[in-house]
Amino acid sequence: MTLVFSGLIIFDGWMDGSITRTIEDNTTAQGTIFCILIAILAIPANFELAQLASTKNLKVFVPISIIASILLAESKYISQFNIISQEHYLSFVLVFTFLAVFLFQYLTNGLNNVITNCGATSFSILYLGLLSYFAVAIRVEFGLWHLFTYIFVVKCTDIGAYTVGSICGKHKFSPKISPGKTWEGMGGGLVFALIVAIGFSVRFGIMNWMMAIIFGICLAFIGQLGDLMESMMKRDAQQKDSAKKIPGFGGILDVIDSPLAAAPFAYLFFILAS
Repeated sequence: MTLVFSGLIIFDGWMDGSITRTIEDNTTAQGTIFCILIAILAIPANFELAQLASTKNLKVFVPISIIASILLAESKYISQFNIISQEHYLSFVLVFTFLAVFLFQYLTNGLNNVITNCGATSFSILYLGLLSYFAVAIRVEFGLWHLFTYIFVVKCTDIGAYTVGSICGKHKFSPKISPGKTWEGMGGGLVFALIVAIGFSVRFGIMNWMMAIIFGICLAFIGQLGDLMESMMKRDAQQKDSAKKIPGFGGILDVIDSPLAAAPFAYLFFILAS
């Protein structure tokens, strides 16, 4: 998955020129392939979240949540074409989505569980759409090396935590939510995150090494928090994984949970670093 993802993003950067030119000097729309990838992942992710919600007798209106989460996530990409201001675009997407959710509820369920169904659908849209927006914004505004830095810091935290935790993990990090996580694993994940953050930042001039240390520490903990957030939903639904699509991982949500939560904070760091 790492090789496929990296290959697609590098090819994306080659297509729009962000590998060889700065974003400011490039008139080509940035991040087309990455945005297509986000849209593709949004489809199974919404189905998985709907399945988790169904165990608690909640209905996520999947057709609405898929379309709305994609439109919300892709707003930064669409704004590059100057068809409509991003502010107006986001406002219209949110308003029409709000109305569409209630209309779908009325047509399919009438007056039964209005608040819970509309609430579950809105949660799915915000969780998958709004958080993905920041990942797309990183790619469009800052380029593929910033995107790689953010993604690899978060995912290498997962790798380090799993590796060290499997070898010497003894003290549980959050036994009620995720019994497999340990403080030793968290320490290993933090070391991996720092190495990647400093390496990418120094190599590609993203930020100075002191800020890279802060970046690595923050994203390591926030990424693990994102993993715990999804684990809370799975525990509530009494499921170990969000699905069984990816051997060794579970579902799409199990792969993207930590990058989703970390995306807004990574975006904020890149703004401050620039």
